[in-house]
Amino acid sequence: MRVLYVEDATFLAEAVKFNLEKQGIIVDLSSDGEDGLEKALDDIYDCVILDIMLPKFSGTDILKRMREKKVQTPVIMLSALSEVETKISHLDHGADDYLAKPFKTAELVARIKALIRRPKTIDISEITYGDLVLDKTNATINGEQLTAKESEIIAELMKFPETLVKKEHLLAKVWGEDGFGEDNYVESYMSRIRKLLKKIHSKARIVTIRGLGYKLTNK
Repeated sequence: MRVLYVEDATFLAEAVKFNLEKQGIIVDLSSDGEDGLEKALDDIYDCVILDIMLPKFSGTDILKRMREKKVQTPVIMLSALSEVETKISHLDHGADDYLAKPFKTAELVARIKALIRRPKTIDISEITYGDLVLDKTNATINGEQLTAKESEIIAELMKFPETLVKKEHLLAKVWGEDGFGEDNYVESYMSRIRKLLKKIHSKARIVTIRGLGYKLTNK
C-alpha cells in the first residue's frame, strides 16, 4: 500500500509518516501544493492525504484538479476546520473522507484501510424512476446538476423505490463501509435533494421514516 501525504508542517508530516510506515504503509511526503499536485496526478497511489492549508496550491485546489483530470484515487482531507459545511464542501468536490486535526494515527490508518478495501461496484450510468432520470456519468437529474454526493444518495433511493433505505446504508454506501460520515451529513443532503425535486416539479418525494431512514415514493 502506498499513500501520498501532502502536509507543510514538517514535524507532523514526519511523525505521521513514521507511524504509518510502522503499519506497513509506504508514504511519499510533499510539503507544498505545487509538488503535491504533480505527484497526485501521477495516479500511482492507493490513497492521497491532503492538508487543506498549503503553500502555492491549497489541498482543495489539488482535490479539484485531480477530479477534473479523472484521477479517482481516494482522498482524505485534513483540517483544523471541523464545521459541517466545510466537510460537506470538500465531500462535494470529490473527497472520500475528512479528518479534523488533531487526529490519532490509528484513526487515520483505519480510514485509509476502509477506503482501500471499499468494494468496486459496476456502475450503471442511468437510473430511472417515475418522472426522474438520473444521469450518473454527468451527475444530473432531469438535466439539473447535482453534486457527487447528491448523485450517490439519490441513486441509492432510486435503486430501491417505495422501500425503506436505512440511514446506516447511506452512510456506508456513500461515505464508506466503516460509516465515517455523520448523521447530520445525510439530513443536510436530504434537505437539498428535496428542494431540487420541487424545483424540477417531480411527483417523487422523499419520506423520512423517523429513526430509521428514507423512502422515495410517488404516492
